[in-house]
Amino acid sequence: MATLNSNVPPGPLAEKWSNHKFNNKLVNPANKRKYEVIVVGAGLAGASAAASLSELGYRVKCIVFHDSPRRAHSIAAQGGINAAKNYQNDGDSVYRLFYDTIKGGDYRAREANVHRLAEVSANIIDQCVAQGVPFAREYGGLLANRSFGGAQVSRTFYARGQTGQQLLLGAYSALSKQVGAGAVELVTQHEMVDLVVIDGHAKGVITRDLVTGEFHRHSGDAVVLATGGYGNVFNLSTYARGSNATAIWRAYKRGACFANPCYTQIHPTCIPVSGDYQSKLTLMSESLRNDGRIWVPKNASDCKKNPNDIPEEDRDYYLERIYPSFGNLAPRDVSSRAAMRMCDEGRGVGESGLGVYLDFADAIQRYGHQAAARANLTNPPAEQILALGEAAVRERYGNLFDIYKEITDEDAYKQPMRIYPAVHYTMGGLWVDYNLMSNLPGLFVLGEANFSDHGANRLGASALMQGLSDGYFVLPNTINGYLAGQKPNNKPSTDAPEFVEAEERSADVVRRLMSVKGKEPVNHYHKRLGLIMWKRCGMARTREGLQKGIEEIQALREEFWAGVNVPGSAENMNQALERANRVADFMELGELMCRDALAREESCGGHFREEYQYPDGECLRDDEKFAHVAAWEYQGEGVEPLRNVEPLDYEFVKMSMRSYK
Repeated sequence: MATLNSNVPPGPLAEKWSNHKFNNKLVNPANKRKYEVIVVGAGLAGASAAASLSELGYRVKCIVFHDSPRRAHSIAAQGGINAAKNYQNDGDSVYRLFYDTIKGGDYRAREANVHRLAEVSANIIDQCVAQGVPFAREYGGLLANRSFGGAQVSRTFYARGQTGQQLLLGAYSALSKQVGAGAVELVTQHEMVDLVVIDGHAKGVITRDLVTGEFHRHSGDAVVLATGGYGNVFNLSTYARGSNATAIWRAYKRGACFANPCYTQIHPTCIPVSGDYQSKLTLMSESLRNDGRIWVPKNASDCKKNPNDIPEEDRDYYLERIYPSFGNLAPRDVSSRAAMRMCDEGRGVGESGLGVYLDFADAIQRYGHQAAARANLTNPPAEQILALGEAAVRERYGNLFDIYKEITDEDAYKQPMRIYPAVHYTMGGLWVDYNLMSNLPGLFVLGEANFSDHGANRLGASALMQGLSDGYFVLPNTINGYLAGQKPNNKPSTDAPEFVEAEERSADVVRRLMSVKGKEPVNHYHKRLGLIMWKRCGMARTREGLQKGIEEIQALREEFWAGVNVPGSAENMNQALERANRVADFMELGELMCRDALAREESCGGHFREEYQYPDGECLRDDEKFAHVAAWEYQGEGVEPLRNVEPLDYEFVKMSMRSYK
């Protein structure tokens, strides 16, 4: 059984991080160049970590499966990044950000980690501004803020609807500077396919060159995984198609525990599915919920009507009705389930009936009248009000409206957007302690690849915050404690038996995939897996459904290994082989997700078991039995994994029923 020691430092909550940094072991600056750290992934967490570690003096090798770090999925984030700066003077503070995050995660996150995240948040903004990230600004020059779900203050910094892109360019510039200085070795178009463990410590990785098909061995004193989330197990999601779980899944098979895999975030503002031909889904930023109002017709008979023809009295602004304190900015899990209930009642809109409206008509009128007043216009015509209002909305969200128009061929300035919940983020991931080190010594896990900061539900604009927090500020202060206990200039040889064995294991998977010679392409199986996962382990789950899901995935996996067709050769670029390798891992991970959801007999955050709910449809937690992290330990192929538990002891926050009413 794995040992799960959270290593949370003692003392008052607000002093834990500063005391821990002081008490943590350090590495002499002259010795840092004698250690090499392997960073896998170059999104926000990976790029910021690689740049920061090399700036400190460590030798760094950064491995990414893209041709450039600029293609990392972090670039897709739209809405913003949270920070407790209280620029709006509306009552925000480090403690309020901490509390909102704990509550938003339905009291299933580790207190100390979340408070540290809130503490570090303000430093992230300063760091990014210094890099030249073009955050939106108020007229007087101060950085602008807007609101996001689960908060009653404005703490989200943004760069229009391109925040992830701008932040990634900042981190990429920091990384590029170190690559140019020779301090970071950047290895592109290499995918990690195994973790090398020597004497119980992570000491290297095996990668496959995606251009030549060759395997490579990389040795280091520590390994950092910053490879993102695993939402593509559902096939249809808002993730980039290349996003996958292979790095963390192969680490799980080498002994790293996988924590809370069933915690999946469903985002409420996605463009609805329009057919079975789609390869992915597109998100409309949560920032739109600042000004957009969400509604469905009160009468099912109105669902096929043009929304502009439905009078105000026949519209149900259900989030404002059910959750008056937060309204359209209720947290993502709460808003998603509410949308599902509306559609289950037969009041969904669009061809499929799986959609709700996100309407900007009121915002356009409001901003139009404000603009007219500023311009001293007397009794302007309605057309001018509309034009002024549309211009104001375009300034705030224009690129998002352009995306919607490109995909749907509908003008959201003239009629409401149609949205529906979709898979967007995974709160589960490899288990890590307070130092971001897994139960495997020497293996550190950052960003969405770990489980640590969000509990059972992530608040909007907190993903970018966590990735940059981990990479810029946390890991550079915690990895010292591990490396100080390792001999300098002592990384293992890549000729060690463990490297040879790991490479052969990876090559065997490829040979096995290439030898099946079946009839069905990889996407055939991925699509079927996604349908099983969405039906059995999606927004709503039941004991019976999860049990069936496990059986269906096991049967599908047998079909896959008997019938998949991977054309081409393993000795050159072969994207079908890449996908097959990843989907094989998704098959196994999907089963673990169902097992985790089955074992957690409560509802909390994004994990909604229909058997455990209040009469009004809200989550019914069981704090007595499930106030813990579930960390699964691999026991071998075909053997049921072991479920370890890390208790969540709340010293500073009282667990209570989460209410946004």
